[in-house]
Amino acid sequence: MDDGYRLPLRHWGDPKRPRALVLALHGFNDYGNAFAQLGAYLARQGILTYAYDQRGFGGTAGKGRWAGTTRMASDLGAMAALLRERHPGVPFYLLGESMGGALVMATGAAGRSADGVVLAAPAVWSRDTMNPAQRFLLWAAVSTVPWLGLTGEGLDIRPSDNRETLRALSADPLVIKETRVDALWGVANLMDRAVKAADRLPRPALVLYGENDQIIPKDAFCAALNDLPQDPRLRLVLYAKGWHMLTRDLQGKRVMADIAAWLLAPEAPLPSGEEARPDSPRLSRFCSDAKARPRGKAS
Repeated sequence: MDDGYRLPLRHWGDPKRPRALVLALHGFNDYGNAFAQLGAYLARQGILTYAYDQRGFGGTAGKGRWAGTTRMASDLGAMAALLRERHPGVPFYLLGESMGGALVMATGAAGRSADGVVLAAPAVWSRDTMNPAQRFLLWAAVSTVPWLGLTGEGLDIRPSDNRETLRALSADPLVIKETRVDALWGVANLMDRAVKAADRLPRPALVLYGENDQIIPKDAFCAALNDLPQDPRLRLVLYAKGWHMLTRDLQGKRVMADIAAWLLAPEAPLPSGEEARPDSPRLSRFCSDAKARPRGKAS
């Protein structure tokens, strides 16, 4: 990057003549290898995928330290510009998973430089949708013990139904297992910015969410949907059997097929058949059920 900081970079696919180009951004405590399965799948469709470890994650210096939304956004803009320059004339898309999706939402300039964006289970659990106790505990912790590491053990929250994937993540030394409180504060700030910028989300856009997501609460996701622009170029897919790690869940191939189809033809029907239009009864029922649950509580 411009300050000499190095970001480990991976790619899947043939760089010579790709049909489309994707820059993928991983989620919180994860790193670029999160897209190994998706990247290999897209490569078979002629789509070239790049993914880098964001600052403070994976193989970067200062792993576990929150770099700040502004710096992370600057890195994203720089990476997008470099890839545009390296692959001129190739349709270019941003794909953000969880925290990566929040960064895409919060970084308007980088998003507008792309030909479209994909948000997979975007991290939109802003403070507005946390309950008062959660907001207070987060503030109290960062004010007193910002260095404290938390593991999340005992919370009984699963990011996926794919046990093999979860075992691999647990054994991977580049995946952060103990999160500093100040990093949690930082990602909360990022989610706040993402939700505030939701009405400026670049289009076309594909938004993906799993009905079993235990990381980003349903009420928070539905609240963010209300802030997104009403535009036919913004498409939502709601997976009945999806969890948080959508492309790595047991039904991950269905999600990857939808992403590939959309990247190559953003207006064409999606193979899963699970697209949920804004006025669909299914989406209304889903969000009505979410509102009936305690605010800010994962379920």
